[in-house]
Amino acid sequence: MMCADVENKTVVTLKGEGTARFEEKRSVFIGYAIPISSEDEALSYVKKIKGQYPDATHCVYAYYLDNGIHCRYSDDGEPQGTAGMPVLDVIRKNGLTDVCAVVVRYFGGTLLGAGGLVRAYGEACKLALDAAGSAIFVPFVIAEFSCSYSDYGKLSVSFPAYAARTLDVAYADVVTVAVTMPKDRYGSFADAVREMTGGRTALRISGERLDCEQ
Repeated sequence: MMCADVENKTVVTLKGEGTARFEEKRSVFIGYAIPISSEDEALSYVKKIKGQYPDATHCVYAYYLDNGIHCRYSDDGEPQGTAGMPVLDVIRKNGLTDVCAVVVRYFGGTLLGAGGLVRAYGEACKLALDAAGSAIFVPFVIAEFSCSYSDYGKLSVSFPAYAARTLDVAYADVVTVAVTMPKDRYGSFADAVREMTGGRTALRISGERLDCEQ
């Protein structure tokens, strides 16, 4: 099933892969969660996890991408609405996007009922998300400039004050530098560059991307 949500430029997603194990009335639930950048990546991950547990009773999944522009879930044989949707709800309620979660179940012989299944699948997903940890990604710009060696010495010391990170430095007759920084810091950084170099150096933006705040 597909659904949509409101686009937001700030992205909160996972730092990496998280796994967790949860038991309820002898049924074993194994949760997995990773950050994703496409639907193909999500479905490949689901296929990979299914391949690791060929004898599992169910392999439920949900993914939530682009702040809900693309999302899907599967109950994989569990009663409708008791497995995939609870996993998807946990992702959304944690304020995350660009995430795929898979919960593998081994049936323990005792029926959990609809409410029990919702709680168990949700808990396995939540534990996997917690194990992965979250990260906030915001718009960054990539800025380039060329300056003298003496100006570079002054400018490089100021980078931390603007959360600027050096991507590349080329040394020739002048120093050519590429840095990345949060987009909302660019204006003040550009002003500082002009002031510190007496107007001799101007920045140019060569690209934009989402990057993790540190």
